[in-house]
Amino acid sequence: MRIFHTIAEIREFVRQARADGHSIGLVPTMGYLHEGHLELMSQAKKQCDTVIISIFVNPAQFGPGEDLASYPRDLDRDAGMAETVGVDAIFNPGVEEIYPSGYCTYVDVERITDRLCGASRPGHFRGVATVVTKLFNIVKPDYAFFGQKDAQQVLVIKRMATDLNMEVEVVTVPTVRERDGLAMSSRNIYLDPAQRQAALSLNRSLKRAAAEVRAGERDAAKIRQLVIDIIKAEPLAEIDYVEIYSHPDLEPVEAIKGPALLALAVKMGRARLIDNIILHV
Repeated sequence: MRIFHTIAEIREFVRQARADGHSIGLVPTMGYLHEGHLELMSQAKKQCDTVIISIFVNPAQFGPGEDLASYPRDLDRDAGMAETVGVDAIFNPGVEEIYPSGYCTYVDVERITDRLCGASRPGHFRGVATVVTKLFNIVKPDYAFFGQKDAQQVLVIKRMATDLNMEVEVVTVPTVRERDGLAMSSRNIYLDPAQRQAALSLNRSLKRAAAEVRAGERDAAKIRQLVIDIIKAEPLAEIDYVEIYSHPDLEPVEAIKGPALLALAVKMGRARLIDNIILHV
């Protein structure tokens, strides 16, 4: 496995892989890898000849007061983990490599970014869309792999790739969870033991909601309130949002008639945790 820090280096690596007839898979990350990331990489290895991961803590997607400075970083640890699943190369650029002096071009995906995390974190998806566009242009992958845990992010990137005629297939990989059901996240390290236990209410509420839909409940407001009540029973939990939208177009729904995304964001101390489930009728 090789590690590259410049755009010129990773482009030359890709050029050589293409010359060998290889298909290219890309897994964009911000590092501090966990089993969820490794699952993305494993899926990429099954589907692609050459797998590249990016490790870049993207300042453009952090808002004022968010955890940009404290976001966990450990390249040696990440490289060791990536190598265990057969990753071929890591692209680990510095901020100045991605956003050189005078940088002033950004990508905005409208409408589907003004709700859920987009409403709570203004400008977040502008930063995500911009850096992913740059990564797609730099690496030119055939496939790019993203986790369902970041459901809105996946929909934004798929919309962007379609609208801008990008020659990449965006692959969604199911959420990877801890044995007790907590969705894996690099931010889970912020949780103390009591918060970690309280965080289990997120997945518990989603499973209960899915069970109610299977039993015949179709009222989105009732399902939403059920989730809120379960999470609010934990004193350490501070709800950012619990919402239900149609999937994949993210339109408001009153009655669940087709696939619907039930998504939530909850603060536990320093950690802001997100999770979701697609409700099927």
